[in-house]
Amino acid sequence: MYDIKVKRIYDEPEADDGLRVLVDRLWARGITKEKAMLDIWAKEIAPSNELRKEYHNSWDASSFRDRYLEELRSNPSAEGIKEIIKGELINSNVTLLTSAKNLDYNHCHVIKEWLK
Repeated sequence: MYDIKVKRIYDEPEADDGLRVLVDRLWARGITKEKAMLDIWAKEIAPSNELRKEYHNSWDASSFRDRYLEELRSNPSAEGIKEIIKGELINSNVTLLTSAKNLDYNHCHVIKEWLK
C-alpha cells in the first residue's frame, strides 16, 4: 500500500505525487488547471459550506472532525471518490491538494482518516 500525502495546491508537483486530487470546494486563486496538474477535482468530498464556515468561526477541531466524518459517510457521491482513491493506492501514492495555509490542521487529515 502506498501513502496518502497532503500538499498545498500552490506547491510544485513532484514525480512521486501519484494521483493528484483537489479536495476543496472552491478553485484555488491564481492557479491554472495546467499548473495544478490535477487528476481529480473532488469537490464532492470537501466540507459543506456550512461546516467550513462554522469551523472557521469556532475553531473546534474535535466537533469539526466528527461532523465532517458524518458528512462523508452520508454522502453517496463520496463513496465513488473513495473507491477511486483506494484503488489507486494499490499502485501509487495519492496526494490530497488544498489551498489551506495550515497543512497541520485542515480537512485533508479527516479525509485521510476516512479513507483508511
